[in-house]
Amino acid sequence: MNMQIGEVTAPPPPRRLEDVGLSPVMMRDILLKTLFRKNTNLPTTLARAVCLPVPITQELIDSARSQGLLEAMGTLGPGGATSAEMPYQLTDSGKARALDALAQSEYFGPMPVPLEMYREQVSRQSIRNIHISREQLTGAMSHLVLPENLISNLGPAVSSGRSILMYGPPGNGKSSISNGIRDAMGDRIYVPLALEYSGQVISVYDPIVHSRAEDDSDNPNSLRRTSRFDRRYMLCQRPTVITGGELSLSMLDLVYNPTARTYQAPLQLKSTGGIFIVDDLGRQAEPPQKLVNRWIVPLEEGKDILALQSGEKFEVPFDTLVIFSTNFHPNEIFDQAALRRIFFKIKIDGPAQEDFLKIFALVARKKKMQLDEASLVHLLKTKYPTIGNVYANYQPVFLVDQMIAVCDFEGWPYKMTPELVDRAWGNMFVRDEHIVK
Repeated sequence: MNMQIGEVTAPPPPRRLEDVGLSPVMMRDILLKTLFRKNTNLPTTLARAVCLPVPITQELIDSARSQGLLEAMGTLGPGGATSAEMPYQLTDSGKARALDALAQSEYFGPMPVPLEMYREQVSRQSIRNIHISREQLTGAMSHLVLPENLISNLGPAVSSGRSILMYGPPGNGKSSISNGIRDAMGDRIYVPLALEYSGQVISVYDPIVHSRAEDDSDNPNSLRRTSRFDRRYMLCQRPTVITGGELSLSMLDLVYNPTARTYQAPLQLKSTGGIFIVDDLGRQAEPPQKLVNRWIVPLEEGKDILALQSGEKFEVPFDTLVIFSTNFHPNEIFDQAALRRIFFKIKIDGPAQEDFLKIFALVARKKKMQLDEASLVHLLKTKYPTIGNVYANYQPVFLVDQMIAVCDFEGWPYKMTPELVDRAWGNMFVRDEHIVK
């Protein structure tokens, strides 16, 4: 069932120790490692460090204390003042256990979310659940001059959460359109700081990919500061991963850190609930067909297969709007089986002359370049016929920037002239000629 933007259900906070979903040994070891690595010994600060409610953290402390791993330090706080909380420290046995646990995995801090529990949250905030209206999509792309039918084609593609292939000649805004789709999804989702599978920790939250959003609990004066949602998650804008010619198949695998003995989630797992943009498809080292073959199972079945260092394979949710963007014709880089699996194919053509002039006028106004009718006629009637009157969205910005650069150098006012047009045009294309070496 579709939901309007902004209505994502939060992951419920754990009420009991069993609700955390991890083994008692793993929780105990993470608690000990965190106490060992961080300068914290009070239950409240320790609870914040491991992202659990204070009562559950206290229960873990009591359990470790009963095993002789922790001991109370009395109720004296810093400087001898009486503290309202009982501070704790590691015993010799606790330090030994913490060091042993660190040798197995350097991970400490937030308790990871079990993969099975994360699946439930992914379904609550699925990108396939959202509904984006024509007004929202148009508003997000209001800065672009687009053909009338493009929003009509893009809207169903975006709202379905299915894969999209945008193709067409270079310089016509495929990347800008991809970014506009991202901006139209203005709601927020919950991103786990880390996941747990088979006792292994996989870091997911990445400040480069995920933009944290403020919530009521960030406000220290908020009455809802505690237990609004599971603090093992971060409230974020729907993520966007943008890759280009640097994309390789290895970037879609788990990354193992042999020193820390933990894993880093691959890009497509980090983009769960958001958008994965593969820009400039066909410019990567690996053939486009090979790259798309890697996406076939995720695109068709809504799940991805990852592998641990041991070789054990396991399934993770795949809930991502994948946008492929290419300057090649799809038939040149894909077979028909691959094309069938990409749900929407949308051609992004260059603008007609009317739209080109609209873009040119907008760019000139923004950059304070005064237009001149005779110069525009010179551009359209003399210059563009030499390239078959093929217009592209990047050209107005390029030409205006070139004219401004000339004006700045020559000390001229920002006013378009036929001479400026000629000089700007000369830098837009490289003349075909033989260079004697």
